[in-house]
This record gives sequence, structure tokens and C-alpha cells, in this order.
Amino acid sequence: MRLGYLYSRYPVLSQTFCDMEMLELERRGFELVVGSIHPPLTSIRHPHAGRLQAPVHYAPPSTIVRMWEEKARNEGRWPQALVEAHEQKYGPVVKAATRARNASYFAELFRRHAVDHFHVHFANRAAHTALFLKAMSGIRFSVTAHGQDFMADLGNDDLLREICDEAEFVAVAAEYSRGLMQARCPNAATKIHRVYNGMDLTNFLEARPKTSAGGMIEILSVGRLVAFKGFEYLIEGCEQLRQRSIEFHCEIIGDGPLREKLQKQIAELRLGERVTLAGALPQDCVLEKLRGCDIFALASTTDDNGASDIFPTVILEAMASARPVVSTTLAGIPESVVDRETGLLVAAGESGLFADALETLSRDTALRARYGAAGRARVDEHFQVEITVRPLIELLEKTKAGTGVAAATAEPRIAYLIDQWPDDALASLETELDKVAERTSDVQAFVCEFRADQRLTAQQKRLALQLEFLPDAMAIEAEWQANRELVLALEDNRANESHRAPVDLFLRQARFAVTLQRMFAQRKICHVHATSSRALICGVLLKKILGVSLSASIEAQPDLSRETIENALHHAVGGRIADRKLSEKIGAPFFFDRPASNSPIVRGLRWLRPVSRIDLTRPGSFWQEWANRLNHWSAGA
Repeated sequence: MRLGYLYSRYPVLSQTFCDMEMLELERRGFELVVGSIHPPLTSIRHPHAGRLQAPVHYAPPSTIVRMWEEKARNEGRWPQALVEAHEQKYGPVVKAATRARNASYFAELFRRHAVDHFHVHFANRAAHTALFLKAMSGIRFSVTAHGQDFMADLGNDDLLREICDEAEFVAVAAEYSRGLMQARCPNAATKIHRVYNGMDLTNFLEARPKTSAGGMIEILSVGRLVAFKGFEYLIEGCEQLRQRSIEFHCEIIGDGPLREKLQKQIAELRLGERVTLAGALPQDCVLEKLRGCDIFALASTTDDNGASDIFPTVILEAMASARPVVSTTLAGIPESVVDRETGLLVAAGESGLFADALETLSRDTALRARYGAAGRARVDEHFQVEITVRPLIELLEKTKAGTGVAAATAEPRIAYLIDQWPDDALASLETELDKVAERTSDVQAFVCEFRADQRLTAQQKRLALQLEFLPDAMAIEAEWQANRELVLALEDNRANESHRAPVDLFLRQARFAVTLQRMFAQRKICHVHATSSRALICGVLLKKILGVSLSASIEAQPDLSRETIENALHHAVGGRIADRKLSEKIGAPFFFDRPASNSPIVRGLRWLRPVSRIDLTRPGSFWQEWANRLNHWSAGA
């Protein structure tokens, strides 16, 4: 089954359960196509996210997304009636036209990859987008609702009911939330199913209860610094622990809008040496902190808007680490923590009771060890991802009946690599892409940087929907930070070269290469054609990473030194060079690209081309020969 995933934003540090679920589905043979409407807000990424085989497809720049809307309108697929109905029923706050516009891109993405069903995590903007995506493509969808999404973020129960009615099924993270959802969406009650978040225990194999007594008690809490996490009550509880002469230190990992307020509370209570706000940390650091703590604490509560935790994954991580948990009786938390068996639960918003529970565990080493061991056993029995994913797979298997999705089109094996687009220095690039597309379907062009400040010509607008665009700088930086071993190898390789690319250019192109590697590997790209000297640096790096073959076109006035270009071209199997002297020096299998040169005669011929409609600089035989060479190089890769 080829399964799509659609997120409003991915990845998000606090949503490790999404990663675990997709990784387990891939392990079981599901081929995933992952789409994210928005890029990540931080470059920090958990190590396990790098194990996901499917690359993440982000919505292209807004200028391009509007072109996808126009295409959907021209083809009669734009759901105008549904957009108008939502604007009338739910008002401008739900941004129906924006959701439909984003859906127009992902509908084409999923159709091209032959996705026959897609799943949405969170009943939020992505779930709303799913309604329009289904209307435009006919592809069915399902939703996992978690808590704050349907309780507060979506902001409209009528819209929630419409989403549930249209979905094939709705998964919820706990029995508690199942009851809430069924009450809100009675017509869809029978299609609402509990699917617990699951744990990959690979990183918890050595977890053991702490049995040593004495010394400072280390209390750990993890979560976004928002009201319903109850950190103010945890801090108040820590003040009471100090008054009771408990030697402790409490560390709070996470970031959010309440950071300044919480820091002020810590200062006013003079707890600066006892309570630390550590900020957001990657998952490996969080797990290390869990292994080092004595007690995990999460004082979950309900905020002024009625939002709350439902089934915090971090509690499962603490239990998997064999640590006792102190939390509240709120929502689905008692479905994970068994009171007086794997931890202690108290009423939400009661800092005194929370302090009592922390004191009980702080003074009893044996009790902490017993609760920790029981918590680990409970995770092993009920919450391993291999167990929790089963009901989801059963639901997905039921949706397969009657699906009639066309087979995926063959993936292009040749990548045209474009450093930036539009690019005045590559005036004939659009024509080249048109000519090549006429002669082979084996080429896909990738744009590393879209220049939004440039006005697109009619030809460029027609071409834009055939291009793939790399995500924004934050997503690129996240890939860079997540592949440190590869990055160090690339940097070391550059250090040993005799003619190095300028460091700023190298770092830019290396980031592009690291971002493209997973996409190229999944698509089985065999050959990369660099369309400029800048893109050549990226192409060389991709060849080193993936073993693809490489060709290049070098413009008449390249940005790199001749020595650097000559060194890079040694990695290529052939190509075109617009500088005659460089072309003669390099020789076969490279040839002089007369049309791309800046000679007065050629410039004159280009000027005549719109009038005569005869391309004197690009005869058809030339482009057929060029397409033949590209196919030959890709076949030999």
C-alpha cells in the first residue's frame, strides 16, 4: 500500500510519536509519501527522524502554489462550491481558500506518486486541507486526533464533524479522547478508534531502575512551556520541597511562550539554584536526562481555553527509562500511569498534593525503584510501537477495498540541478528544459533556491509547475545538522583538495546536496546534470555521496576560478562549456557550447529568434543528440 502522510508542519520536536509510527510502517513494508504544508520552525531534529526513508515534500513557495491553484481551476478541479460553503459556514478565520490552494499542490503530489490513501496527524489545518485534497483528487483520508487540536486549535466543532464525516476513520490517542470525540461527533462515533502512541524501545534497552540511595534528588520535566503543562504548579511544588528540607534539583526541558513568566516565578521564589529552564533539546539529550533523573514529573492541567494534555508521550518515555512518574489524574494520563503502581497521580492544579507526591518518592529509594521497574514492564506489555500500530494497520487495510488508484508514473532517473531560478545568467535554461522534455520524460529539474523577487515570464510560468523546489533555509539547516557525520566527511574532503571552491559557496552547495540526497536516493536518480558552475559543486558532492554519474554545463562567465572548475569537471562524464578557451583545454567528452557563449553573432541570433520563430542557435538535431547523451550517461551509471 502506498500511503501518504499530510502534516501542517513536520517535523516538530514534541511529536516523536509521529516519527515512531511512520518508521514502524516503513519497517512493515509500507511505502510512504510524506507532505508538510509548512517547514519546521527549528533546525533541531531527533536522530531517529534520519532513519525515515521517505523524504519530506514541502509546499513550494507561495508564488508557485498559486500557479497550482490556477492549474486546478483551468482543469475544472478547483472546489469552488466547497470553498464558498466553508467561507459562509465557518467565516474567514478558517482560511478556506488558502487550505484549498495548498491542497491543489499536494493533490498533484499524491496523484503523481499513486497514493491511494493519506493519513493526517492532528485535527487542525492539515485535516481541513484534507477535505479539499479529497475533493480535488478523490483520494481518501483518515485522521488521528490528539487533544489540543480538536479541543482548541481547530476552533469549530461543526468543522470537526465535517472532517470526521468525510474521513474513512478517526484514530484518537486515548480512551478518554475517544469519549470526547464521540460526544462532539455523534454521527461518526462508530468510526472513531483508540490507537495509542507507541514507543520504539531501541534507545531504552539498557534502562534500569535507579537503586542507589543518598545524594541530590534529580527531578525532570519535559514539555512545551504552555499553560496546560502546569509548570507553574511544579515550580510551586518545588518551593514546598525546599521548605521541607528535601535536597533536590528540578530541570525543565522545553521552550514556549511562558518561558519569561516561568523564569520570573523561579526568581521570585528564589529557586534559581534549584529549578532550571533548559530550553528545547534534541531527543538524544532528553533520553540522557531521563536516564540520569530520579523522578519524572509532569503537572498537567487545563488552560483557560479548555485545552489539556491527553496522553503525553514523554510519560511513556520516562516509564520506558524505568523512572517513577508523578503526574495528575487529568484526561488519559491514568491510561499510562497506574497510580501507586508505576507512579503517583494527584488532582490537577494542586501544587501541595504534587509536592506531597514528590516528597514521598524523594524519601523512598526502594519505592522509586519498584515504580520504575513496573513502569518499564507496562510499556513493554502495552505501548511498544510494534503493538500500538496494529489497530492502525487493520484500519488502513480495510480502506484498501475498492480503491482504484492508477499506478505511479515512472520516476525520472536524470536530475537537472539548478542553483537558483530564475537566473539571468542562464538565459536559455527554460528553452533547454522545454527542448529536453520534448525528447525524453526521464528528466526532472530541481531548484535549490527560488528567487521570489524575480518576475516570471510566460515561459517561466509554464515551466514552474514542472520544477521541484527545495524547502526553506530552516529545513535545509535541519538536514545539515542531522547529518553531522556526512557533513564532516564532506568538509574533510574539501580540505584535502588542491583547488577548493570558496568556503561560502561550498557550504551553500553542500547544504543543498545533503538535503537532496534522500530525495535522489528514494527516486533512484542515476545521473545529475549541473546547469551552472555553482550547481557543479553540488553535483560533485552528490556524486561522492550517492555514486551517481555527473555532467555539467558551464556558463560563459562562471563565478568560480578556472582551476576550481577544471578540478570539479574531472568528476563529470561530459557536458558543455560556453568558454571556448576552457572548452579547448578540457577537450572531449566536453564540447564548446556555442549557443550559450556571449559572442555578438549568437546574441544577434537570439534577438532574431522571437521574430523568425526559428531557433538558429538550437537546431532540433542538437537537442536530440543532447537527450541521447543524457540517457546514455544515466544508463551507464
